[in-house]
Amino acid sequence: MNVPAMQRLVAELRSSGIADERVLAAIAAVDRERFVSGTFTERAWDNTALPIAFGQTISQPLVVASMTEALKVGSRMKVLEIGTGSGYQAAILAKLARRVYTVERYKPLSKEAERLLLELRIHNVVFDVGDGSKGWAGQAPFDRIIVTAAAEERPQALIDQLALGGVLIVPVGRDPTAQVVERIVKTENGLQRDTLMPVRFVPLVTGALPVLGQG
Repeated sequence: MNVPAMQRLVAELRSSGIADERVLAAIAAVDRERFVSGTFTERAWDNTALPIAFGQTISQPLVVASMTEALKVGSRMKVLEIGTGSGYQAAILAKLARRVYTVERYKPLSKEAERLLLELRIHNVVFDVGDGSKGWAGQAPFDRIIVTAAAEERPQALIDQLALGGVLIVPVGRDPTAQVVERIVKTENGLQRDTLMPVRFVPLVTGALPVLGQG
């Protein structure tokens, strides 16, 4: 790990308003260099999104930190992540939660993330390949759910899989230039919704998996 670069990033996140020290500590503990490859490795600690395979991205650290902070993960919680990607967000969540369940559309991405997290001795993450918009009904309910791709509308299946008092963090928006992150809290009186920040995520794709993703 490039410790000076990591420390610079953590200081930048703190100065940008990230106040949860548990979130900052988790980001400091996960070596972002391991989740990018090739010419992008030297930019791993920059506060920017970077490309990975299958047209996906590893999110900007400030977005990861902001969404994770908004999720308010407790150490005994069961968390569902939709969109494993590189595995970076799952690794952050694993430092904060009891167990993380993560769903990825592309099998090669899921398998590589699983291999990497095991190599990093992160053992409280469970992986699945499938349509993330459907969640993981067999493991529901979840205390927290985070989506790392943009849904065209609020995903009802994920709301249904939230425990009472649970929190869903999800980017929403049909137009890639007008996406916002929403926080949805499930209460006895219904849903409480807040808009947190504008973002730009790859779309949450639904339906059958492409043949390419089954390799």
